[in-house]
Amino acid sequence: MKTLGVIALASLLATVPALPAAFAQEHPKQAEHPQLSERPVKAGDIVAVATAAGSFKTLVAAIEAAGLTAKLQGEGPFTVFAPTDEAFAKLPAGTLENLLKPENKEKLAGLLACHVLPGRIMAADVKTMKAATVSGQDVNIKVEQGNVTVGGAMVVKADVMAANGVIHVVDAVVLADVPADAGTAGRPKDHPAH
Repeated sequence: MKTLGVIALASLLATVPALPAAFAQEHPKQAEHPQLSERPVKAGDIVAVATAAGSFKTLVAAIEAAGLTAKLQGEGPFTVFAPTDEAFAKLPAGTLENLLKPENKEKLAGLLACHVLPGRIMAADVKTMKAATVSGQDVNIKVEQGNVTVGGAMVVKADVMAANGVIHVVDAVVLADVPADAGTAGRPKDHPAH
């Protein structure tokens, strides 16, 4: 019985990825990467991959409430820094509930757009820099001692592939001073924040 417990623990530990270290190491090819081979690019768009993962229920609900589902299912490519359900739970009490109200749709869209960069940016391409989000705002990306942060949120899993981009999982919601009309003001009609 004890042997089975040790084998089960060893199997579990073998499946836990070295999350922030993925940015510091040479990135393996898709066929060599266990998380990516389980989710090939043909698995679906950003929204489908996030939904299937099971740890982004709040994010998917927010995308739907903001009216961004069709945009993030579009051609892209997009790079999404995706907060987990636990990351959303860290927000001050009432913040999420308030953002999900229909009257705050534009503010929510603006906030979510701060988590999306145009193009497909893989872990191997990340460096310390300011990057323009799809909303036109700059977000600070920092690489320090193998850890990557985006607007203060740490990347805990990288390079989750989707047909129209890539998802990097973050441990916090990237908060910004987003004006109420930041979701659509001055953006082209095909912009994800519309």
